[in-house]
Amino acid sequence: MSTPGHYFESMYSDSSDPWDFATAWYELRRYGLIVASLPEQRYRVCFEPACSVGVLTEMLAARCDEVHGVDVVDTAAEEARRRLARAGVTTAHVRTADALDPWPRATCDLLVLSEFLYYTPVAELDGLLTGLLRLVEPGGTVVACHWLGRSPDHACTGEDVHAALAERGDLTLLAHHREEGFLLEVFRR
Repeated sequence: MSTPGHYFESMYSDSSDPWDFATAWYELRRYGLIVASLPEQRYRVCFEPACSVGVLTEMLAARCDEVHGVDVVDTAAEEARRRLARAGVTTAHVRTADALDPWPRATCDLLVLSEFLYYTPVAELDGLLTGLLRLVEPGGTVVACHWLGRSPDHACTGEDVHAALAERGDLTLLAHHREEGFLLEVFRR
């Protein structure tokens, strides 16, 4: 990811939930669609990079034996841990780390890529995706959901992200849901 970490730290210094993940209808509805789009009833291990304040993490925990979330901002990761503790969720774990930092499991059977890959320049997307997909077991599920608008703080667009995913020979598209605001796709690895 090329957007500097201090950008995200400054966002969270102004608000514990700068993008209103816990309250905005857009986000809550999008999260509900992500969870509803999962083709398997249950997953063993989910990895959610860029989990922010853990709203989706909490929802994923209902469908997974384990959820491992990371965020580059300690304030966001701490808020996610508090959210999970308040909800009594003991099977989800959040730590401060980058998406490609080592994590407690060798592989996962569910990878959730939500609203963060557009912080990566198009020229670097394939490398980041290769690193992330290396974690997904053959036959595992990969869900990607990204906003389709444009923002000066994004290095590329949601369209660019999903075009890069479509070019991959190691993914099979299972579901495609497009709305005015976002694109949600589900793949099998």
